[in-house]
Amino acid sequence: MSVWGEVLVGLVILVGLVGIIVPIMPGVILIFGAIAVWAFLTGGATAWTVLAIATVLLVISGVVKYTWPGKNIKAAGVPNRTLLIGAVLGIVGFFVVPVVGLVLGFVLGVYLSEVQRLPDEQQARRSTGHALKGVGLSILIELFGALLATGVWLIGAFVA
Repeated sequence: MSVWGEVLVGLVILVGLVGIIVPIMPGVILIFGAIAVWAFLTGGATAWTVLAIATVLLVISGVVKYTWPGKNIKAAGVPNRTLLIGAVLGIVGFFVVPVVGLVLGFVLGVYLSEVQRLPDEQQARRSTGHALKGVGLSILIELFGALLATGVWLIGAFVA
């Protein structure tokens, strides 16, 4: 693969990493796709090994992303309904206020759902905080897995 091809793959991976932090686009899919295209065009045992390791890292981080924070959120007593309302208002917020509206809408949706559900506003704030910590942890886990996969690709790109 040419240097420009590897630069293009690196740029797609960078866009994927940004997509994880600012959930506008499917970051992990972009990263996986870029590494898969690189492996296909580069060929050889090193490229396919890099793809296999990156795939395993992305899958593991995806599984952990949905299980570990979910357990913490459930232990804090935050129901799925609250997260669903937060997600719906996050999507609406994304279209009302581009980029930051997603986060604002999610926080507002979770808080309004918890205010309606819980008798005390202090409990609603605490529950909203637990939900936000869970979502933040989920993003960090996904980002960590993506950074590991990116590191594996970088090593493979220099070796191959």
